[in-house]
Amino acid sequence: MLLLPKFLIRWLVCSLGLWIAAAIVGTDGIDYGGRAKVIVIAGLVLAIINMFIRPIVVVLSLPAILLSLGLFMIVINGLMIMLVGKLYSSLHIGNFWAAVLAGIVIGLVNYLVTAILEERKQVGGPLK
Repeated sequence: MLLLPKFLIRWLVCSLGLWIAAAIVGTDGIDYGGRAKVIVIAGLVLAIINMFIRPIVVVLSLPAILLSLGLFMIVINGLMIMLVGKLYSSLHIGNFWAAVLAGIVIGLVNYLVTAILEERKQVGGPLK
C-alpha cells in the first residue's frame, strides 16, 4: 500500500476514534465545540504525532513497557492525546484519564479498521 493512502486511513481512524471517544467521555473530558472541523484537524495532528513523535516516546520508555507487560502503552496513548490538546487549542482535553480513555477507544477503532482491511486483502478485495 502506498504511503499517502496509509496516512489517509490513519487520519480517518484518528478522527473517528476522537469523535467516538468524545461521545463516550462527554464534554467534561473531551470538548470540541460540536464542530466536525475540530475533530478532523485534531485527527490530522494526532496522525502526525503518532507517525513522528510516538515511536520516539515508545523507544525511550521501552523499559517501562516491558516491566508493565505492555500496559504502559495505554499511558503513552493518553499522553499523545494530551499533546494534541496542547498543540491544537480548539480541542479541549479535560484531564489525563479522559485522554487515556480516548487513547483506548482510538486503539480499538484502529484495531477494527486494520482487521477489516487485512481481511479484505486476504479475500482479494479492491485494496489489493
